[in-house]
Amino acid sequence: MTGRQGALFFYIYRVDTAPDACCWASKSCVLTFKGNPLNSAAPSPLPPHSFMSDIRVLTLMLAGLAMLGPFAIDTYLPAFDRISADLGVDSVLMQHTLSVYLLSFACMSLFWGTLSDSFGRRPVIIFALVIFLVGSIGSAFAPSYGWLLFFRGLQGCSAGAGRIVGQALARDRYQGAEAQRLFANIAMVFGLAPAIAPILGGYLSTYIGWRSIFVTLSGLTMLLIFASWRHLPETLPPKARQPIRLGAILRNYLHVASNRRFLLAIAAIGLAFSGFGLYIASAARFILDILHLPETAFGWLFVPFIIGSVGGSMMSSRLAGKMDPGKLILVGQGIMAFGALTNVVYNLFFVATVPWAVLPILVYGFGMSAAIPGMTVVSLSIFPSLRGMASSVQSTMQMLVFALVAGFIAPLLFESALLLACGTVGSALLCASVWQVSERLGQRE
Repeated sequence: MTGRQGALFFYIYRVDTAPDACCWASKSCVLTFKGNPLNSAAPSPLPPHSFMSDIRVLTLMLAGLAMLGPFAIDTYLPAFDRISADLGVDSVLMQHTLSVYLLSFACMSLFWGTLSDSFGRRPVIIFALVIFLVGSIGSAFAPSYGWLLFFRGLQGCSAGAGRIVGQALARDRYQGAEAQRLFANIAMVFGLAPAIAPILGGYLSTYIGWRSIFVTLSGLTMLLIFASWRHLPETLPPKARQPIRLGAILRNYLHVASNRRFLLAIAAIGLAFSGFGLYIASAARFILDILHLPETAFGWLFVPFIIGSVGGSMMSSRLAGKMDPGKLILVGQGIMAFGALTNVVYNLFFVATVPWAVLPILVYGFGMSAAIPGMTVVSLSIFPSLRGMASSVQSTMQMLVFALVAGFIAPLLFESALLLACGTVGSALLCASVWQVSERLGQRE
């Protein structure tokens, strides 16, 4: 896996569960799962004196937890050459530090949600942050390539916990339009990561040294540990937790993984992201060979997408509770398709050049971020009593979709701007089609 392919990890942001469809129409409905009212298991409201009663603070904390894993990738990508020279390894071996990170992240994503369903949200988040801190400090002082590889694996094992469990925590607390609004706001803050991280990492590596990148990550992790310890609420009461029984856990995994509606829904989310994922996996070819820009001009790809994503998230947040979420999802998917088709038309008649070649990417990002909060809120509501586990399965599914796109699809398309545009059209159309099939299955249940 290449560094550019590894950067795909940054865009696997997911928002979490939501109430069943009835609650979109009525705030007074009571959700049921296997005959039991879901509302009866909901945690009591936060006390008035709680610092986390401020939803803006909760948004910042959850965004910080979600951004930690991506920061651990993009901040050190600019330092690849310096690290390989300092540790005496070639660039191919340096790619393994990224591959190990992503592989360990994907494997552990299956378990963090389940652990939080059994032990509670708050202790699992703090425990994972401590592991990430150990990995960051170890990476900063790694004396050899082998030790760096080991500590990067530790970072990867724990990197997804804050995002997966944090989103389950938010879903425990908020319902319906409130949940959609919160997740959209988190997405807006999270969208800054791809712009800030490589710039920060480049400056740290150039002026202080590559080890300062991991020292900075250590400081950020300690800040998150302190904030979580002081202010993070526990939203899963002991009576609502799942018992630690291996047989029951395996049956629950089988229950989640065998639900066709759920699998199709999270696959649709992964396909939505894959439209831009093609460009991330092909970033070097797109910027250097197709647009003929220098190595310092990668912002021409990332910044428009970030602007579009933030704009789409703002729209989703503003319309939460005012517009039927099903319609908002369709609008978002329609904007995605429009951006993708515009990209094809442009590349059919013109030679790719900035800014025109990246404007359709902005439009695609806007539509994607408008649709994703509602899609994920609806999809994970299928398992209201297994939110953590469902969130874990969703994360793993999206990692697999992006890995497929990065490893097999992108190399077939990145020689031509027109082929990349056609790939984005395919992603948009597949996303909408798979989502509709999932919805029809839900109507039959």
